[in-house]
Amino acid sequence: MENQLPVDDAAIYIKNMIQSLLSVNKIRAKMTLMEASTAYQPIEVVEKVIVPSLEQIGEGWTMDKVSLSQVYMSGKICTEILHDIMPQNHTIRKKQLRIAIATLEDFHTLGKQIVKSFLHSSGYEVVDYGNGRSAGDLVSLTIKDKIEVLLISVLMLPSALKVKEVRRKMRENQAAITIVVGGAPFNFDDKLYEEVEADYAGRTVSDAINIIRSIENSRGL
Repeated sequence: MENQLPVDDAAIYIKNMIQSLLSVNKIRAKMTLMEASTAYQPIEVVEKVIVPSLEQIGEGWTMDKVSLSQVYMSGKICTEILHDIMPQNHTIRKKQLRIAIATLEDFHTLGKQIVKSFLHSSGYEVVDYGNGRSAGDLVSLTIKDKIEVLLISVLMLPSALKVKEVRRKMRENQAAITIVVGGAPFNFDDKLYEEVEADYAGRTVSDAINIIRSIENSRGL
């Protein structure tokens, strides 16, 4: 019989993960994720445990129940232990799009790292432009490297709105690059990606992979 947990049991992992993160207990947090990985696939551990835990901690900060330092350390701990649950074996696809990923203006890394890791494990090569990039930086780099799909991760609304500047500069340079966006602002407003003239928005890691595959299919790859 497959090791399947009732849906409600995901809440147990989330509760334990939140307690571990807020107490800055990296060992306990890692143990929680390793336990979850016996019931879920790696991508499910991210989407069912890590993401909901960080979202609840973020909500706690907006209600003054969690300190900013706890929010920061929670993200830092998750980033550090993420490697241990990522699938490591992969085969690079022979034909694929030229893909790049970066955070725009923001300096958070977790969301970008998760998407990059799972794309890599799915056989995609992804150029990482790092964090805190300006709109001008991203346009210059994507044109120089002949990137076809640019994945942009943001945490705050002002950064999300900068995507429109990226599109404007690409248009000025006649660069036909597909823009895929993700992050909290786009989760809160499912029409925001259209407002900033992105081509796609993804809420989860699965979305990111499916979007890339959809673009490939449309181009006959």
